[in-house]
Amino acid sequence: MAVTLTSKRYQVKDVGDAIEFCFAQGWTDGLPVVPPTPERVGAMLEAARLAPQQQVVSITAEKVAINAVMAGCKPEYMAVVVAAVEGIGDPAWSYHGPGTSTGGAAVLMIVNGPIARELDINCGDNLFGPGWRANLTIGRALRLVMRNVCGSRPGLLDRGTLGHPGKVSYVIAENEAESPWTPLHVERGFRPEQSTVTVMAAESPHQCYNQLSNTPEGVLTTVADAMRLGGSAGRQPQYAVIIAGEHMRTIAQGDPAVPVRAHPESHRPSQAHQSAARRRPAGRRDEDAPARGVRRGFPRRRGGRAGRPVRGPHPGLGR
Repeated sequence: MAVTLTSKRYQVKDVGDAIEFCFAQGWTDGLPVVPPTPERVGAMLEAARLAPQQQVVSITAEKVAINAVMAGCKPEYMAVVVAAVEGIGDPAWSYHGPGTSTGGAAVLMIVNGPIARELDINCGDNLFGPGWRANLTIGRALRLVMRNVCGSRPGLLDRGTLGHPGKVSYVIAENEAESPWTPLHVERGFRPEQSTVTVMAAESPHQCYNQLSNTPEGVLTTVADAMRLGGSAGRQPQYAVIIAGEHMRTIAQGDPAVPVRAHPESHRPSQAHQSAARRRPAGRRDEDAPARGVRRGFPRRRGGRAGRPVRGPHPGLGR
């Protein structure tokens, strides 16, 4: 499919010069980028079935595609990138935190559904580490959009004091095949066969573990203590609690008829959680709701904007 692109074009000698040119223009995150040639950008748009000037929130699909190419995405990743852009562009999500504030939060993306498996988005070992192209480039594409289109550059609009490596890329998938719990996107009102992206403004990962206890209560008490200490003075942040295999099995062995919950004094939902829950009209689906909180029950309480359906040529994808 031939597309007509309207972005300004630059002439360079070769690929090496193109990479250095992007550095000189301030278009990179400190790492080399893939030169966004018209052919590569066109392939990205075609994969997502988007016209160049089609709006993704207030950004053209062409600009999203350019940054996805620069990040190193394959064309089939474009649908996930677009869904993430739609998520952070929703006024209910609040771009201010990860885009401009001194707090230094990054955009954590949690991918659910068939597309996570098809794109080989890591949901297992070394979950937040390197080694998976989809995880690294999808999140990087979103951050390049924030940098190059929205203007969130360090020292300018992005005023993060410390930041953290997740501001390069911060993408995971949920291990739905082995998890004993309902998948995140299903809890939020989507069907299991749909593919979704949930976005959350998040600090860097804080690891905790308890290899001495063989009971759900012991493990969850350790997690609750870590959450209580990690909240910083005067704040009650939201949490995404990621349970790895060993602890998952320990927690799952508990009596399923007795749900394990956090003690109220250890973790209370924030005022934003409670207010949004009260405002939700009867019968309203979670993908339309402004509520940030996802899970009422511990241990897998998560925060962030409700999952956004992935847009693309895939059977069963929400639009």
